[in-house]
Amino acid sequence: MTALASFLGMERPGVTVTGVLPDDDWRDRWDGIVVEPEMKSRLLSFGLFCVTQRESLSTVGLPVHGLALLAGPPGTGKTTLAHGLANELAVVLRERAITDGVMFAVVDPHSFPSEFLGESQRAVSRLFNETLPELSAHGLPTVVLLDEVETLAVARARASFDTNPVDVHRATDAVLTGLDNLARNHPNVLLVATTNEEDAVDAAFLSRVDLREHFGLPDDDILAQILAATLGQFDVNVGADDPELLEVAGKCATLGLDARRARKLVLRALVGNGPDLALAPKSLTMNHVRHALDSLDSE
Repeated sequence: MTALASFLGMERPGVTVTGVLPDDDWRDRWDGIVVEPEMKSRLLSFGLFCVTQRESLSTVGLPVHGLALLAGPPGTGKTTLAHGLANELAVVLRERAITDGVMFAVVDPHSFPSEFLGESQRAVSRLFNETLPELSAHGLPTVVLLDEVETLAVARARASFDTNPVDVHRATDAVLTGLDNLARNHPNVLLVATTNEEDAVDAAFLSRVDLREHFGLPDDDILAQILAATLGQFDVNVGADDPELLEVAGKCATLGLDARRARKLVLRALVGNGPDLALAPKSLTMNHVRHALDSLDSE
C-alpha cells in the first residue's frame, strides 16, 4: 500500500476522506445538477482562487476564510453540487498542470456528541485543530464538505436553555476559532458548507462566509431541463423546450416540486403504470409522466 493510500485509509472521528479527485464517475455530480450557469461559474472560480491565490493575501486587507455556503430547501442539489465542485476543481487544476489531484473529505456533524458537557467543544476543536490540518499537511488542495452546518455552528442566540446551552455556545466558539486558525495556517483548504436552515446557523459563522449561494425551488425552465435529462436516461428524447414537457414542468412548479421530487416523478411514472413498464423502462412515454403527475396532484 502506498503512503497516500495508507494515509487515506486512516480512521478519523467525524470525518470521511473519500479520496483523491478527479474521478470520471463524479462528473454527473457537477454536470447533472441544473442551476443557473453563473452560480457554477462563481463556485468554481472561488475554489480556484482560494487554493491558488489565498496564501499571498493579507488577512487584514482581504480576509478570505476559504468558506462557501450553499443554502436553501432540501432537494435542491446542494450536497451533490458540493461533491461536483470538488471534482470539477480537480479537473481544472489537473488540466492546467497546477496539481495532480484534490483531496475530498466530508464532515459528519452528527458524530459530535453533545450529551456530556464539554464533549462537543473538544470534538470540534480536534476537527479544526488536528484532523483538518493533518489532511492539509499532505500538500494537496483539500475540499471539505460541512453538510448540515446548522448542527455544527448552532445559532447561539436561539439556543434553548433546556438543551445544554453552555456546551452549544462552547462548541460554536470552537468552530469559529477553528475556522480562523484554519484560514490563517492552511490556505490549501476549501470549506463548502450546506444548510437547509440558514437562520439556524450562528451569525458569526455567517460573517466568515466568503461566498454565499442561495438555492431556491426550480422554476419552469429549470424543471424542464431536469425532466428532460432524467427522461433521457430511458431514451425519451424530448427537448427542454418541448411544449408538452414545458406544460408538465409548469405544473411541477405550481405544485412546488424541488429538483429531487421532479426526478422522482419519472420514477413514479415507471412504477405507477404496471409491471410491464417497470420491466421495460425504455417504453416510458410522456403520457406515463403526465399520468403520474395527475395522480400526484390528486393526493
